[in-house]
Amino acid sequence: MKNRKFIWLFALIISLGLVLAACGGGEETSGGESNGEGSSDEGSADYTVAMVTDEGGVDDKSFNQSAWEGLKAWGDEHSLSKGAGFDYAQSEDESDYLPNMTRLVRNDYDLVFGIGFLLEDAIKEISEQNPDNDFAIVDTVVEAPNVASITFAEHEGSFLTGVAAAMKTNTDKLGFVGGVDSELINKFEAGFVAGAKSVNPDIEVDIQYVGNFSSAADGKLIATRMYNDGADIIYHSAGAAGNGVFAQAKDLKQKDPDREIYVIGVDRDQYEEGAIGDHNVTLTSMVKRVDTAVQEVSNLGLNGEFPGGEVLVFGLQDEGIGIADTNTEAYTEEIASAVQEWRDKITNGDVKVPQTRDELKAFEEEL
Repeated sequence: MKNRKFIWLFALIISLGLVLAACGGGEETSGGESNGEGSSDEGSADYTVAMVTDEGGVDDKSFNQSAWEGLKAWGDEHSLSKGAGFDYAQSEDESDYLPNMTRLVRNDYDLVFGIGFLLEDAIKEISEQNPDNDFAIVDTVVEAPNVASITFAEHEGSFLTGVAAAMKTNTDKLGFVGGVDSELINKFEAGFVAGAKSVNPDIEVDIQYVGNFSSAADGKLIATRMYNDGADIIYHSAGAAGNGVFAQAKDLKQKDPDREIYVIGVDRDQYEEGAIGDHNVTLTSMVKRVDTAVQEVSNLGLNGEFPGGEVLVFGLQDEGIGIADTNTEAYTEEIASAVQEWRDKITNGDVKVPQTRDELKAFEEEL
């Protein structure tokens, strides 16, 4: 009798196990609830991806936001949802970088992106500690077999914004507001100045740095001084701090709607950030397809082709860098035509755009 009861209980446990396994299997392949914008096919959470922002935050309307949009697009593509296939961790300052990455690895994310060169040290450390995980860093190079380094030809796109600014300015005074004075942001600076002076060597460019990528208040203060000193177009490469440049330009436009004053956005098309009533102060934007790069590298990882140890470069030639023409009222056909001519010169190799201040100095001497 005891033996018969044991057999019955054993059979019952096995049956329940099969039912639970069937239910669990359905959840595992669904990848969580879809937001309705992706494919109708069931997703797969076999490969999961997350990203760690720099201090600008995920909604900086620039660099981090572009990366997050790319990761969301990847999630939509595979019918995954936030927290069930892809996610992000927001950093308030540099002390958050490594802890955020460590948490995401412990949460079993297969690929973790570090968004920005500021995360270089954290990526180096976490990749050494977790050789079986995939990692990617944007805007710098980390030499490790499990790290993909994603870089862009920012100087080329910045050159084109300089051309546009030089053709649009009425004062022949421009401004450049950078975030952190670094090798990377110097590429934006050098390209912008080279482009502007290629059109008009006598143009003046006021160059100032915020010191971070997060303080919109400091960005606004710098922009105030530049506009007061006669600059009518400012190109920013300052992340969330660049929002302060937009704020000041819109304040001035609101006070004097007839004043021609503009901002050049960065990383993504920042046309919406320039809207003020019936006007828009965004002349153009240097579009850096961080979103496309994040989505592409995520798919490579999913397909078992993660480019660990490789340096990926996205430039004008492959549409990894571009310039927005959304503001058709300000960004005229004449400007668009000139920009295209210079774009062709760059892609054909007729013009080598400087990436550093020393290269810029040599470039200017030949004008």
